[in-house]
Amino acid sequence: MAGNERRLGLKKRVHEVLDAATDGDKLSFCVDVFIISLILLNILALVLDSVNSMHESASKFFYWFEVFSVAMFSIEYLLRVWSCTADSQWTGALRGRVRYIFTPMALVDLLSVLPFYIPLLGIDLRVMRAFRLFRILRLVKVGRYSSAMQMIVRVLKNKRGELTATMMLVSVLLLVSSSLLYYAERNAQPEVFSSIPAAMWWAIATITTVGYGDMYPITGMGRVLGSVSAIAGIAMFALPTAILGAGFVEEFERALQRERVCPHCSKRIDEEEN
Repeated sequence: MAGNERRLGLKKRVHEVLDAATDGDKLSFCVDVFIISLILLNILALVLDSVNSMHESASKFFYWFEVFSVAMFSIEYLLRVWSCTADSQWTGALRGRVRYIFTPMALVDLLSVLPFYIPLLGIDLRVMRAFRLFRILRLVKVGRYSSAMQMIVRVLKNKRGELTATMMLVSVLLLVSSSLLYYAERNAQPEVFSSIPAAMWWAIATITTVGYGDMYPITGMGRVLGSVSAIAGIAMFALPTAILGAGFVEEFERALQRERVCPHCSKRIDEEEN
């Protein structure tokens, strides 16, 4: 019985250490700093390794640093899967861990080390080159320790309905603009506006106000439609900004409300003072 309690206590402590550090928990803070530093160094190594001169001169260093990093991230991942049942939302030795494994952050943890193990399974190295891109997902792991990143995720989750509707409107605008420009310009510029998909590149560059200049209307009707599309694009892309701005205001208000509530009796602090 005592051994079982010790194991449960150890599991709970491991879960606390791997989670974002709370005030006064020095070990958890040190682990957070180590993991975040290792993630940032991995991204730096990934960038530098893409430079031919750096790759040739420091290939061994990059390889052994990757081995060390994968070992650390693999241990972290296994410990997270083992200790996740200490949290009440992942109860169940098997079912709880399976549910945890398929959470977004657990998948990021797995995909960040997966490229290293793929060649061990006998898969063609040419396929491995594509999977190496998953290494950049290690940067996403920093979000677990950043309250600001967690707030952004909450805002996106709360406003996903409005953002989805806005993206649908933008898609409709892209399709309508590219279709109209195709029919307005296909006779004057058959090699440029050769199809609606080709015109869609112009629509994307115009609606996002980038305007590369590689495609542009020369007919009177085409210029009128292009002007309308550009103005509509500015108005359309202002919608997500307003939605996200409102979401952040709501999140800040919720945070203020939580600060005004006593964590012990769930009463408002100003009520207790009265």
